[in-house]
Amino acid sequence: MKKRVVLIISGRGSNMEAILRQTRNGILRDVCNIVLVFSNRPDAKGLVVAQSYGIETACIVSKGNKREVFDREVLDFLAPYHADYLVLAGYMRLMSPVFIRAYPQRIINIHPADTRVFQGVGGYTWAFEQKLKKTYITVHYVDEGIDTGDIIEQRELNLRGLTTLKEIEKQGLTLEHKMYSEVLKKVFENKK
Repeated sequence: MKKRVVLIISGRGSNMEAILRQTRNGILRDVCNIVLVFSNRPDAKGLVVAQSYGIETACIVSKGNKREVFDREVLDFLAPYHADYLVLAGYMRLMSPVFIRAYPQRIINIHPADTRVFQGVGGYTWAFEQKLKKTYITVHYVDEGIDTGDIIEQRELNLRGLTTLKEIEKQGLTLEHKMYSEVLKKVFENKK
């Protein structure tokens, strides 16, 4: 049975679009249905992209709302969708415990670093500034911390020969776009 998935974004949604491509005619086609793309920002470019794929979209504005109040409103909104998983694809807001507890081990995120070493925003900038020869992309379950949830899978990103932050970001996003769908497929097929 295909998993029901809500994708949650805040911005351009490049990972979201990579996932949508895979659900249309790729490796996710037979394992999940994207039932909604949700954003906390009405100007998120990813909403327009999702609509171009014929996916239902919705937005509840988070700005100015207390985290738990906003999260309860979102949970109430999402309830009728009966999502098996929530997949974060550039969601730039920390979820409150009330949200996490509603979907235990069913909220998945991708992070551009080894979450055991670096949490929070700016993973590629951190790798560049540290002059690392390699870093990792991490897909993990979301818990009540910041990028501290159980690791589902990590893949190495070779940084040798990359001399600018832009090069690192480009190489990293290429790996993210491929990896995220591959890992999600394993999770949705209960192989992770």
